[in-house]
Amino acid sequence: MKKATPQDNFGSFLNKAHLLKLKIKAMRAGVWFRSLERIDRVLYDLMLKVDVTLRSPVLARSILSIKSKLEGFLEGKIVRATREIGLLLASKVSLIAQKWGNVNSKDWINDMGFVRYLAVMDINGRLGR
Repeated sequence: MKKATPQDNFGSFLNKAHLLKLKIKAMRAGVWFRSLERIDRVLYDLMLKVDVTLRSPVLARSILSIKSKLEGFLEGKIVRATREIGLLLASKVSLIAQKWGNVNSKDWINDMGFVRYLAVMDINGRLGR
């Protein structure tokens, strides 16, 4: 029986081809140098250059942290607002409508068009909190 290694656990998250695509995307967007600290860039580059099985959970967490930073920086403003603000506003509006007797309003949280609308309205400053 094969002994499980930490690489087996991190393999899907730390695919070198995916990490390289993410770096190229970040460089094209101007995020690579502007948003990441030098130590993060060096660690990420070393991960791409060295062809060694990753065995350290600490190193894996560091690489995953850098990867999530990059993905966050590359995420669009509308997508981020939809995730962070729109879902919160939709749940509040849904709860208020349910208290008023609208039984169908519980589905509003799953309506991504409505959630995106609330996020855009919040960005534009049309919704008062």
